[in-house]
Amino acid sequence: MSGGPLIVQSDKTLLLEVDHPDALACRMAIAPFAELERSPEHVHTYRLTPLGLWNARAAGHDAEGVVDALLRFSRYPVPHALLVDVAETMDRYGRLQLVAHPTHGLVLRALDRMVLIEVAKSKKLAGMLGTKLDDDTIIVHPSERGRLKQTLLKLGWPAEDLAGYVNGEAHPIELATTGSDGKPAWDLRSYQREAVQSFWAGGSGVVVLPCGAGKTLVGAAAMAEAKATTLILVTNTVAGRQWKRELIARTSLTEEEIGEYSGERKEIRAVTIATYQVLTARRGGAFTHLDLFGARDWGLVIYDEVHLLPAPIFRFTADLQARRRLGLTATLVREDGREGDVFSLIGPKRYDAPWKDIEAQGWIAPADCTEVRVTLTEAERMTYAVAEPEERYRVAATARTKLPVVKALVERHANDQVLVIGGYIDQLHELGEVLDAPIVQGSTTNKERERLFDAFRAGEVSTLVISKVGNFSIDLPEAAVAIQVSGTFGSRQEEAQRLGRVLRPKADRRQAHFYTVVSRDTIDTEYAAHRQRFLAEQGYAYTIVDADDVLGPSLPSVD
Repeated sequence: MSGGPLIVQSDKTLLLEVDHPDALACRMAIAPFAELERSPEHVHTYRLTPLGLWNARAAGHDAEGVVDALLRFSRYPVPHALLVDVAETMDRYGRLQLVAHPTHGLVLRALDRMVLIEVAKSKKLAGMLGTKLDDDTIIVHPSERGRLKQTLLKLGWPAEDLAGYVNGEAHPIELATTGSDGKPAWDLRSYQREAVQSFWAGGSGVVVLPCGAGKTLVGAAAMAEAKATTLILVTNTVAGRQWKRELIARTSLTEEEIGEYSGERKEIRAVTIATYQVLTARRGGAFTHLDLFGARDWGLVIYDEVHLLPAPIFRFTADLQARRRLGLTATLVREDGREGDVFSLIGPKRYDAPWKDIEAQGWIAPADCTEVRVTLTEAERMTYAVAEPEERYRVAATARTKLPVVKALVERHANDQVLVIGGYIDQLHELGEVLDAPIVQGSTTNKERERLFDAFRAGEVSTLVISKVGNFSIDLPEAAVAIQVSGTFGSRQEEAQRLGRVLRPKADRRQAHFYTVVSRDTIDTEYAAHRQRFLAEQGYAYTIVDADDVLGPSLPSVD
């Protein structure tokens, strides 16, 4: 169909013309199954991958819908071989099924006998499969449920897990949607309700929602569905305490029913919130806190920020396949490439709401993204030029030339709550001095972190300088401006998390501002372009300005 915004190529790349009037509709149509790879100003490049197509299939999209989207928006005829490949790839999902057997427990059942014969001969499945019951059914030991799914995915035959779940130990949990006066205080938003329904229908899997869109409430609603003991895994102690506060405010749970399992406390209760750090801590080479997974008969396990899940947690999760598992995240992008393990062990993507959809409904603040490019001094350029390759990003990212730019941006937003975020401690201390602002970093005690966050929420502190701890779940709804000075190389997930710090809706519905300060003609600029890919996929555009525009009088005030 001529005139469309999409060019579909036989190598499975999709080129989207951003300025086309149908570009937004096309982006929404292809987002469930295509992954954005590059996003320069005018043409964005997406790619079709097996995992993306299988995630779409598991979320309820069929090959007919994918093919229809490609045909509807394509400017030129779509290569027939690609359409056939899309249909055949999606058809591979679910030809093998894990199901419960009345007498033999767990079995692998084939809807395509030849596929079962093929995978049964694979050495990679050695020891996972038991006795053959008939030509279409093989016994699987329950303890191999997770590893089998991981391996089948790698073999290109992702199994549909229909074996069901244990209910776990029952525990009464209800959503408390009325205030102390008995009048309705809040209700689940439509997309939160849809997310819970999609998760519950699938039994396990991942819900993808923007930062600030209320992922914790989705978790609480899933707990109210399960009405069972729940283990919640979080990134750090501060995030865990935010979960606890929300659960007490939004559900029937009391403080006594919720335990904290962290470096500071070891409480195991009906609802237990544990940090990834404590579960992956080792002593003498051994993980010392694994007993927590078996400490209660958990009915539900929630993984907050599932895109940050440490590798050891995957190993533990392989043994939890009989428990319902809910992953919550703003992005399924993992910089270690282990999206396949999330798919097979936590579960496929069950719900995904585009950021711009949630913004249009008024649930997250509209955001203006700006990249400010600074020119290094001659001395800084020399330092960068002679630096070892592995040191060049640090040299470029921490250039002192950035300091006056950051100071000018903070002054422009004097009436706003501002977060300045970076990845290098020395740079953060310099910024703290220049801005006369407190610093929150990894060594800051949880008590001090909470004190500073509370002061920021109350408006007593207007600017906070924060390290990578700002990438994680921090509830700072008043933050309207984020200024990023350095990060984890080209991490897309980090970019999403940092923008998320300012997306919570403002009382006066004003716009959020997200600035990235980068050094021109260095690897800093390249990494910035890579980080921005995820946000471009969500519909955000970056404006690029020169440092002189910020330092000089030409940029208008935003007060």
